Amino acid sequence: MAALRGLHHITLISSDIRRTTQFYTEVLGLRLIKQTVNFDDPSAKHLYFADDVGTPGTVITYFEWPHLAPGSTGVGLTHHYALAVADEEALQRWWVRLRRLGVEVTNPRPRRYFTSIYFRDPDGVILEIATRGPGFLIDEPEEKLGGRVIVPPEEFLKPWRKDEPPQVERLDYDGSEIIPAMRVQGIHHITLTSGDIERTTWFYTELLGQRVIKRTVNYDDPGAAHYYSGDRTGTPGTIVTYFGYPAMSRGRMGVGVAHHYAFLVETDEQQRGWVDRLRAAGVSTTDVIDRKYFRSVYFNDPDGVILEIATRGPGFLVDEDLSTLGSRLILPEWLQAAQTTSN
Repeated sequence: MAALRGLHHITLISSDIRRTTQFYTEVLGLRLIKQTVNFDDPSAKHLYFADDVGTPGTVITYFEWPHLAPGSTGVGLTHHYALAVADEEALQRWWVRLRRLGVEVTNPRPRRYFTSIYFRDPDGVILEIATRGPGFLIDEPEEKLGGRVIVPPEEFLKPWRKDEPPQVERLDYDGSEIIPAMRVQGIHHITLTSGDIERTTWFYTELLGQRVIKRTVNYDDPGAAHYYSGDRTGTPGTIVTYFGYPAMSRGRMGVGVAHHYAFLVETDEQQRGWVDRLRAAGVSTTDVIDRKYFRSVYFNDPDGVILEIATRGPGFLVDEDLSTLGSRLILPEWLQAAQTTSN
């Protein structure tokens, strides 16, 4: 099997797509690269945010369902997702910018393998911005990554950890603009809540081919396990993490939580190979579905998290030029034809 190439996108639920657009473009500095509709529910808008061209791994999408009730995190849903930045200085600048814009944000939290800040989008989605380093090799050699449970020193754990605000005076930065050195670099990781962490680990490693790169605890709740899987060394953009909460209730799909997330494959042939592998293992999948900008198959992990495997292409430039990308609402051809027929 050709390995999954990391994360393709994550899709979340908005109650007000204009407000969401303002947040992702004006606050976080992403580009609106596509305005279309949910192909399975054309009454709902579906907007994509990403880097300038919609590179897989940088893509954040939202369905607009304004009448849907608020969702809640729990087993079977994504807990939060993280965006990557280059280093600690970039992270500190984001802390300054978010506070300037009135977004409630935590002080930087040392996660040993990276440092993070946490905040929410206007609908309550939990977001994290995480540094790319120092990485997962600081306490285990590459050949032994994920081989044992590592409980960090108390200074990393709540309640002993002290989350200090950055020393903003030395940054010479007022938060008014996003400077190049602090731009987000795509998705860093996605974190789930698992009802059976060993079963989840088996699914993502033995079936989906990821590697366990770290077994540790939830730094904010040290009684709970927290495992990481990804590529061989835990490159940001390949990482899925999962909290172990066997007694937690199931999450509720709705506004303010993730609907699904997608892994990347390069070709249609690789995607068909994954369909065959999943079905042979007893995992039910959809047939391949043409999403115009990529092709997709959908399935669920053992807790019910909706997963997708999406192709790299054909990409977001198939119906718009780079200069006008995301500037207008584009309906799929079959919907345009149906509207023409009805008229």
